[in-house]
Amino acid sequence: MPLVSGHDVIQECTARGLVAGAFNTTNIETTMGIIDAVEKVGVPTFIQVAPTNVKLSGYEYVYDMVARRLADTTVPVALHLDHGKSLAAVEAALAADFTSIMIDASEEPLAENTATSATARRMCGATIALEAELGSIGGKEDDVAPEFASTTDPAQVADFVAAVGCDMLAVSVGNVHGYAPNARIDFDLLERVRAASPVPLVIHGGSGLPEEQLGRLADFGVVKVNVASDLRNAMIRSFGEAYAANPNENSLIRVSLDAVAAISDVVERRIRMLNPSL
Repeated sequence: MPLVSGHDVIQECTARGLVAGAFNTTNIETTMGIIDAVEKVGVPTFIQVAPTNVKLSGYEYVYDMVARRLADTTVPVALHLDHGKSLAAVEAALAADFTSIMIDASEEPLAENTATSATARRMCGATIALEAELGSIGGKEDDVAPEFASTTDPAQVADFVAAVGCDMLAVSVGNVHGYAPNARIDFDLLERVRAASPVPLVIHGGSGLPEEQLGRLADFGVVKVNVASDLRNAMIRSFGEAYAANPNENSLIRVSLDAVAAISDVVERRIRMLNPSL
């Protein structure tokens, strides 16, 4: 199946009461592992990449890699720009035929965040789903941390979404980027944000959240949960363990295939945690 718009993933997950995992890729092993798991489970999914992770390949290579692997897949998958911190990043991802976009101007004052996000909306047009962020999520994304973290203010949600016209809203409700084992969702705050939001919500920092919290998110209007650190750790661990077992190991393909299997296992387990009814 060709790549679909983020709109299609949102609509199908909403109709089926599912939460889409949004899994970051950086290379062929990660991509293969993600899609292998998606095929097993059958839940619509976002595959995504952040601007910090296209330094080696560029957006076009990521598109080609993901689209080629999806040609024989029947599960809807959107290719998403994660944490587009600038309109230039949005423009580059759209030029490479990404089908879903995140604009992240959340560290700017509210007026600037609104204006920048609304510009990204116009750039995306009607066919490309747009995610915007209100409230600044803490932690580190690829060793890049925000200058400050702030929770989402429910009183700002409705006006922000209306002014921007976004299709998903990323929120800061106790979630933290990266692997943060002490992170916990404030479900009281999440419920107030959900009540104020006319669009589905997005939770970043899915790698560090406990299973019992991940399994509750569908009940709070969450349609997308980002997972990156767990996947990267699985790949690095696979190569590290191979070297530790045999410093003279030279079968790159064998170790790469082990990494694909490890990543696939992580993705499948995360999708099932997000959707306990599966």
